[in-house]
Amino acid sequence: MKQDVVSNFGKQIRILRRRHKLTQEELAGRAHISLKYVQNLEGKTPQNPSLVILQKLADGFGIPLWKLLKFEE
Repeated sequence: MKQDVVSNFGKQIRILRRRHKLTQEELAGRAHISLKYVQNLEGKTPQNPSLVILQKLADGFGIPLWKLLKFEE
């Protein structure tokens, strides 16, 4: 179950990144996190991101945190 949520979150990051026409490197820069961390989140076995990282990603996309957590169906 936990891995499903984390995996779905990684897919959500990829979807949002492409929708915003950002590369992984651009998102990392805007979110003030490392490129490797973004790559890990979108990878096959992503880390479990902290609330601080979630907020940084939302800020990087320029969206409220809740939109980052609203998974596409």
